Amino acid sequence: MPDSLVIMRRWGAIAAWHGLRLVADVCHSLGTEYDGKKVGALTDCTVFSFHPVKHITTGEGGMVVTDNPDLAACMSRFRNHGISTDHLQREAIGTWQYEMVKLGYNYRITDFQCALGLSQFLQIPIFLERRRQIASLYNDAFSVSKTIRSIIVRPEMSAGHLYAVCLQGGVSRSLSDFRQNN
Repeated sequence: MPDSLVIMRRWGAIAAWHGLRLVADVCHSLGTEYDGKKVGALTDCTVFSFHPVKHITTGEGGMVVTDNPDLAACMSRFRNHGISTDHLQREAIGTWQYEMVKLGYNYRITDFQCALGLSQFLQIPIFLERRRQIASLYNDAFSVSKTIRSIIVRPEMSAGHLYAVCLQGGVSRSLSDFRQNN
């Protein structure tokens, strides 16, 4: 089976050939790396989630990152009702007038939500390490099982948002059956 980075590069080549942009959903991978690069730097645009069950939360919402200034400007307009300038730009030139030049929505995050997210941001490495410790405990516990196998992941790629296992054979999901078989 091809490596994930090989697959992503193939998708990138196909997108480039057709003049498309490649967007990655890495909502479960905040803080991780792949092939020495942060996951947010692997595609044209990368989306992260700040839903309450994710690694860090703002209560809801998310973030899109890109290193392309044109895409960044387009996304800024889209999240701001399609308006061509924001309030700071209008203030700098001394006007209140603005134009709605594209389709857009009110996808602006509040200052309070930003403060909540930023308060957790520097703790991402601590959160990742703790999740990896917990996964290691699960791996050790399941290593003696005949019916449950841990799925192998590359630690630098996994943020441990979810822990998945492979059930082998005719396995019941009941705890009493598990205790009898292990």
